Amino acid sequence: MKKSLITLLFLVIFAIPGLAQLSPADSVIEGNINSDAFLSKSKRYLLRGFVNVNAPATLHIEAGTVIYGEKDSKGTLIINRGAKINANGTANAPIVFTSQQPAGQRQAGDWGGIIIAGNARINVPAGTAVIEGGTGTIYGGGATPNDDDNSGVIRYLRLEFSGIALSPDNEINGLTMGGVGRGTTLEYIQVSFNGDDSFEWFGGNVNGKYLISFGTVDDDFDTDLGFNGKVQFGAIIRNKNIADISSSNGFESDNDGGGSFNAPRTQPWFSNVTVVGPMPDTSATDFNPLFRRGQHLRRSTQTSTYNSIIMGWPTALFIDGSGSGNSASGDTLQIRNTIYAGLKFNGITTNASGFNINTWLNTPAYGNRTYVQPSQVMLTDPFNFDNPNLVPMAGSPAASGASFAGRLLDNFFMQTTYVGAFDPNGPRWDAGWANYNPQNTDYTTSVRELDSNTPSNFALLQNYPNPFNPSTTIRFSIPEAGNVRLAVFNTLGEEIETLVNEFVNAGTFEVAFDASNLPSGVYVYKLTSGSLNITKKMSLLK
Repeated sequence: MKKSLITLLFLVIFAIPGLAQLSPADSVIEGNINSDAFLSKSKRYLLRGFVNVNAPATLHIEAGTVIYGEKDSKGTLIINRGAKINANGTANAPIVFTSQQPAGQRQAGDWGGIIIAGNARINVPAGTAVIEGGTGTIYGGGATPNDDDNSGVIRYLRLEFSGIALSPDNEINGLTMGGVGRGTTLEYIQVSFNGDDSFEWFGGNVNGKYLISFGTVDDDFDTDLGFNGKVQFGAIIRNKNIADISSSNGFESDNDGGGSFNAPRTQPWFSNVTVVGPMPDTSATDFNPLFRRGQHLRRSTQTSTYNSIIMGWPTALFIDGSGSGNSASGDTLQIRNTIYAGLKFNGITTNASGFNINTWLNTPAYGNRTYVQPSQVMLTDPFNFDNPNLVPMAGSPAASGASFAGRLLDNFFMQTTYVGAFDPNGPRWDAGWANYNPQNTDYTTSVRELDSNTPSNFALLQNYPNPFNPSTTIRFSIPEAGNVRLAVFNTLGEEIETLVNEFVNAGTFEVAFDASNLPSGVYVYKLTSGSLNITKKMSLLK
């Protein structure tokens, strides 16, 4: 079935009274989604309460769609075992989950987040567990796990102002992954101003690339319960004023809460991650005192780090406990070709008896490097929280020194000569889709209903203003419900943009068209519904 023909039977569509001060939503999503459904960029959606996508349903989300999380009901999207999410955004049209609060009034924890539950292995003895956060979601494959399990695709997606701490160790994170298999695709995801951890992996084998954690409250990358995935290209950027009451770390990793040796051990591999803490200088004191460690590896974890940068933390690395210390000595926990900078007293430390962490970390064959000050790494502007730039400058030690020998001779990893998240000589992979000022972003959708009364005729009005620069509005009327398509073409007949492509109730609607990226000229817009179609011209003058 084509996406454009999927009818959203699960949506309750109505005007929401009493929410004039909040960002307006056209449709409310709540309860259970038991069959395939499609969210269109032409509408604004409100996520109410715990929304469960159940097997065998797939939730399709069109590139450019904006979804608000409702604050009072702790709006949370849950992809249960056997269900899928197809959120395939683009760099020019990312999918955004954000707070419904108006610009300037958004806060971490305004809504829940996204939870994905899969059928891959976890190291809980029964093979299944209930995800933290109070949703009751079961994850893990039990006695017959499937490490190739596929929970869908998330690509070019932002999660903003999510993450609710219901009680200690019982939180909804930004993106929570429980037993998610490596058949799932996770790429180009930014979690910003999250009330708990940005990304948390509970077991599973899912891989990920191009992940950003920005201004979160608690930990950025948290791995537990036997997670064995691979991650390459990650950026962690902290707001020096925001930390969690329980203390905040860049990486936090456990095998499990008790530090057991349950199999599979937590053993993910991270490469090309840049972790920027709150301290631009070792003498800095004007940051939240609850910041702790760039990496806290504890409770028998075997998390390994390669070709990365950890800078600007009170403690750069803490290997906590003999379970992880012995893994480092035995080379099942590895740190290779990684830069640590901004080292204060006990910047590299352990409490594992008999384990000399500095001798181990500085083993010449491991290729690790340490610097007293973060400035010695020579990144462009890493501590500018309003507009961070983690690209190495000319002459930066991060521009070289990477290695992909040993474990990293793997088809998943793209080999680089540089360490850290960004190529000093290439384009930034966060350009165009990431947002470092979500607090003041005005999230609106291009379509809104002007009149729900049934019009007498099928009509397409002339855009206004016309000529225009760079945006204009288009109005159309539909006398009966049906699938409607409104698209813009150039004079060669090439489609430039699809503005509407979905099932629409009878009424009169207004669509915004932004031509900022187009050259001056004449364009054609065409409205189609069933056998009826109307075409008009418009002029862009820059």
